[in-house]
Amino acid sequence: MLPLSQHAPAKVNLFLHITGRRDDGYHLLDSLAVFSEVGDTLRAEPADELALTISGPQRAGLSCTDNLVLRAALALASAAGLQAKAAITLEKQLPVASGIGGGSADAAATLRLLCRLWRLEPDPRDLLGIAAGLGADVAVCLGERPARMGGIGDRLSAAPLLPRFGLVLANPGRPVSTPEVFRAAAQFRTGFSAPAKLPAGWPDAEAMADDLAGCANDLEAAAIALCPEISDVLVAIAADPNCLLARMSGSGATCFGLFADPASAANAAARLQRDAWWVWGGATSAHAPG
Repeated sequence: MLPLSQHAPAKVNLFLHITGRRDDGYHLLDSLAVFSEVGDTLRAEPADELALTISGPQRAGLSCTDNLVLRAALALASAAGLQAKAAITLEKQLPVASGIGGGSADAAATLRLLCRLWRLEPDPRDLLGIAAGLGADVAVCLGERPARMGGIGDRLSAAPLLPRFGLVLANPGRPVSTPEVFRAAAQFRTGFSAPAKLPAGWPDAEAMADDLAGCANDLEAAAIALCPEISDVLVAIAADPNCLLARMSGSGATCFGLFADPASAANAAARLQRDAWWVWGGATSAHAPG
């Protein structure tokens, strides 16, 4: 049996508002997430035990024994009442701890992949519950489609109809701790943000960028304080004459630029290359016809 494979696309938060905080300390969010064509790749084949191998240019520092991929496999096997047996390979293309959901996307892809390998057909609600138990971002990554994120990131609703557009992603080559960014954000926050008011859809990328410019990433200032290179990335992206909007994604350090089309984004990414930076430009993995 040939190994089965599953793509794990990068998640990009086009805005991220902190709207409150629960009694247990978790922050309440409002965000619009989309997925890019770039991502990691998971492969799996039958085996006598559960094992993970990691390859790819961004594999440094990742553990093959303590990894969200393995936790996803064990959670799915437990829910299905079977032993977790599979040889899994993770080809890591996305930078680690970078605000584009790499680990969450890998966990979500693992669930989809092992459902195929183990020939499982769980109720979608049950699979979503397993995903939510692995981390707040795993649920949105499981859907792999644009979505509005609420709650702690686990409450999903339909995104506005999106036009065709391009994305540039750039990371300065430094991991950023999400818990540290949230802790630091309290020093910059004078209050909580209101949920964004978005239309039902946008006719083109320019209109979308205009509306999103009125939103923000409430973690950006805190992330820059911890990793000043983020500011350099934002300035470099925004300097491209075709960039419609530049902003940090998630808790950083990856930043994105919105462009009118994928070709413009790919050309901008080629101009943006720097030593030690991870840079990509192209299309989103799903959008409404535009």
